[in-house]
Formats: sequence, C-alpha cells, structure tokens
Amino acid sequence: MPLRVAIVGSGPAGVYTAEALTKQAAAPVEVDVIERLPTPYGLVRYGVAPDHTSIKSIAGYLRRVLELPGVRFLGGIEFGRDVGVEDLLACYDAVVYCTGAMVDRRMGIPGEDLPGSVAATDFVNWYCGHPDVPADRFVLDSPEVAVIGVGNVAVDVVRVLAKTAQELRATDVPEEVLARLADSQVKAIHMIGRRGPEHAKFTLKELRELGELTNADVCVRPEEAPVSGELSALPRQVRGNVEVLQAWAARIPVGRPRRLDVRFWMRPVEILGDGRVEALRLERTRLQDGRVVGTGVFETLPVGMVLRSVGYQSVPLPGVPFSETTMTVPNEAGRVREREYVAGWLKRGPTGVIGTNKSDAAETVRTLLADLDGREPAARADLVPLLAERGVSPVTYRQWLSIEAAEAELARSLDRGERVKLPGLAAMLGAVAGRRDGAAPEG
Repeated sequence: MPLRVAIVGSGPAGVYTAEALTKQAAAPVEVDVIERLPTPYGLVRYGVAPDHTSIKSIAGYLRRVLELPGVRFLGGIEFGRDVGVEDLLACYDAVVYCTGAMVDRRMGIPGEDLPGSVAATDFVNWYCGHPDVPADRFVLDSPEVAVIGVGNVAVDVVRVLAKTAQELRATDVPEEVLARLADSQVKAIHMIGRRGPEHAKFTLKELRELGELTNADVCVRPEEAPVSGELSALPRQVRGNVEVLQAWAARIPVGRPRRLDVRFWMRPVEILGDGRVEALRLERTRLQDGRVVGTGVFETLPVGMVLRSVGYQSVPLPGVPFSETTMTVPNEAGRVREREYVAGWLKRGPTGVIGTNKSDAAETVRTLLADLDGREPAARADLVPLLAERGVSPVTYRQWLSIEAAEAELARSLDRGERVKLPGLAAMLGAVAGRRDGAAPEG
C-alpha cells in the first residue's frame, strides 16, 4: 500500500514538496496537492510581475511535477472551510502545510486605514488577476503615488505604475486592469526607504530594469545617495546597487511622461486626508547604534495613494500551531506534530527566492520520511468522496488546463500575447464547467 501525503498549498513550496516526495521515497507514494483556488502555482502565477516572463516560466517546471504519476491536483478546496486537520489525518499518512505568507506587514502609523492606503500585495494581486481582488479595485486617478519599501516587490509595483499600458499589452494582465492602467493619471511615483542605499533589499537585475524605463525619468537625490564607509568594502551585490543609484543621482531628467523618485533616509510617520489619502508625511532618518531614528526634519508629499511594501507575513491555519512572534508554524526541520509538517515561508518566514523553497521542501520531506520509516501505511479513506458528501467538487488538473486554454483563446481574440487572465473566479469556473462530469479527479 503506497504512502499517502496531502500537501496544502500549490505554490512553489507545495509543488517542490510533491517533487521531493516522489524522488526521495523508497516506496510508492501518492500525493494530493490541495489548493484553495482553481489554479495552481501560487506566487508564480499571482505574485511575479506580468512583464517578468523569464521568472513566470518557472510554472513550466512546476507543471511537470503536477503531471508526475502519483501526484493529484485538487483545486477549489479551502482548508478550514471544506476540510480540516482531522479530515486530512483521517485520509492521509501525513500532511504538509505550504500556504506561504499571504498578507503584508502594517506600518503602524496614523491614517494607515484611510481609503487609498493599501497593501502592495493587493495591488500586485490586482494587476496579476488574482480572483480575490476584483478588476475594479483600483482607479489610478491621483497624479502622485507613494510606494513604501525598497525591495523587489516595491520595484515591481513602481515599474508597473511607470510603464504604459501598451508596454504591458503582450503580458497576461486582465483586460479590464490593462484598460485602467491605460487611463492612469499617475505622473509621479515616490519609492521610499527608511535606510540608505546600501540597505535596500532589491536585487541588482531588478534595479537596473528601472533605469531602462522609456516612459519615466528615474531620479535619486544626490544628498541621499552617499553611503557610510568605503564603497569597495560593501558586498558585491550591494556595491552594484549603490553604483547604479549614484549614477542615477547624476542624471538630468529628460522630461519623460512620468517621474520615479527613489528616496532614502525617509520614514512615513502619518498618512493625511479627510476621508481618503491626500498626503504622506515623512521624517528624515539616520542610524543610531544600528537603529533607524528620526531627526525631527519633516516633509509632506501630496500623494493620493500609499502602497506599503514592508514585508510579508503568514496567517494562522485553523487547528495548526502558530507563533505570533515569528509569524510562522513552529517546527523542527519541518516537523510540526505527529504526521504534520510544514514547508516554505510558513515554515521559515518570507526569506529567500523562489528556488530557496526547493531545498527547504527537501529538508521537510527527509524529516517526514524518516519519521514514517518502518511504519506500515494505513488504509485510509479517500478525500474526494468525503468532499462529495459535503457538496464540494474539486477542480482537477485537467480542468485547470481548460482554464489555461480559455486564457490562451482570450489572448488570441484580443490579439494579446500568449494568454490573458480570465476576469475573476466565476469566469474560471465557467471555463471548467464542461469538464465537471462526476468522474474521480485526474492527476
């Protein structure tokens, strides 16, 4: 009898865990990848910027894993609503939680809850066509926007804001989102970091892309570009970032339609507005004993939208241990409790790149297989009949492929690239309706 494992979450961490199980297990293993959405791939589909096609191509690798014998995709199943911990432990020999880090950290400043102050994740989900964020969620009617944070997500957001809709036409951005980007009134974008250029978290490749924008002048203030100490003493990646930023500080704007101001040594202290965001108050900062402190020098930007990109954090899963201190599931090399495991950002926090999840998943799988070594796989119930009793029909892998096919057809009809995201959950489920024939889900 094969070992049966459930994986909750079909992003990179979940799919890499499925791959590691099929490769490491000495005996046969059957893996069910359970996903809340009808679509797999997590942040690869809904977090990677649409114009980063080389990174989005990782989906091709993840696809091959989901097509392995013994791996089954069960979409449209929400953990905590449709199934719980006890259900999964009754149906599988082990469960691995891989739901990632789904929400942005808050800044904790007055005015943060004003309309127009939003998490960058919501904006990313919007332009990536996530069904949780409707296409009419954002109206870009403010001439000035602030993006708080100097990491790769912030870079993605400002790049999408700075580009023309025509430049994004060949991507998979939903059609209504593309129309709203075409109507954007944004003229000035402020990307703001609390520390100096040497502390920024973006990578050199992503930073250089900003310098290649044809629709926006990229500006750095000369007084904010210097670093403490010798430039040559900085790590190579950091030194490259600083050199690019200092070169931009010497640039003279040429009058492109939009302007991107990359700011350092500034922290948001209050979002101002009567009923909605009207301005952002900043304070000049400096380092004191390694900590960022205010200097008492303030500046106000007349922005109508504030997007915070100051880090991700995981959210608790019903019935699963969770640390409010680390915002992760407590674990030992991936082990949570007997027959329960964790991988990815939910395990270690939002660190590393997509590929980091591969080694992380491999560690969890080694722990799982060592724990179950010598234990006879149990005769357990199949999850799908249990779901059927509750009136829940999973989206199968073949049905997911019908969503892909519908997106490709939509792109052809609009003369737009390889695919265009379908507008919302109803459209996705409409694309799979013809395949709901009551048969057991395919792998």
